[in-house]
Amino acid sequence: MDALTAALKIASSGLNAQSERLRIVSENMANAQSTGTTPEADPYRRKTISFVSELDRASGGALVEVNSIDRDPSAFPVEFQPGNEAADANGYVKMPNVNVLVEMADMNEANRSYQANLQVIKQARDLISMTIDLMRTQG
Repeated sequence: MDALTAALKIASSGLNAQSERLRIVSENMANAQSTGTTPEADPYRRKTISFVSELDRASGGALVEVNSIDRDPSAFPVEFQPGNEAADANGYVKMPNVNVLVEMADMNEANRSYQANLQVIKQARDLISMTIDLMRTQG
């Protein structure tokens, strides 16, 4: 039963981490066109997330934790939009450094990882139920 409990803890930590990752990706996608309000203002800066493996002494398993949420230091692309309030004297606007295709790929990967962890939890739960049923019939 301890192995099943450990599997549940590990998968649960994976669910939490991927949930946070999906939140960050969603923020990035929602702000993919968020420019500054003045020519000097920076637009939305893409967020990144990194994870770290933490040893759970009780179960002996490695749990995944959010290590940090940072800002992507890459340059802002510029677009020619002379009517925009954030345009400089030449009509160029700094755009967010968010690439929607990269975010979609990251979202897809996070979603698959989330589903895999959810499947582990479902299987562990089924095994626990089967074990309890076996103990009842033998008791």
